[in-house]
Amino acid sequence: MSEIDNDAVKGDDDFRWTAETVSLSIALFVLAGVAEIVGGWLVFVTFRSSKPWYFALIGTLFLVSYGLIPVLQPMDEFGRIYAVYGGFFIIMSFLFGWLLDGNKPDIGDIVGGVVSLLGVFIIMLWPR
Repeated sequence: MSEIDNDAVKGDDDFRWTAETVSLSIALFVLAGVAEIVGGWLVFVTFRSSKPWYFALIGTLFLVSYGLIPVLQPMDEFGRIYAVYGGFFIIMSFLFGWLLDGNKPDIGDIVGGVVSLLGVFIIMLWPR
């Protein structure tokens, strides 16, 4: 068993957000969201709407890529990365549900999504 690098586990104390790292991080969260939602939708419709088996196979490949995308994030804190991603996932789920299935978000969805996005940026950018 290899020795664990404590700096990697605890995060880099010298890390600071810049316009570049914020932009990269947001792009990666969106990319992860697309991979997870499209992958999940493809598997879902395979079984719920009798789509061909290869929809599930393609969806599974998307879901595997979703699992790899977070390692590209500029911050090292695993739990924080996934917590912040959760807020992006909420917003993107409503948007993709509207796009793919025609389920238009209602006012409660919009308010809840805005609150989650506000929480995302507090968690992500809070000075530490």
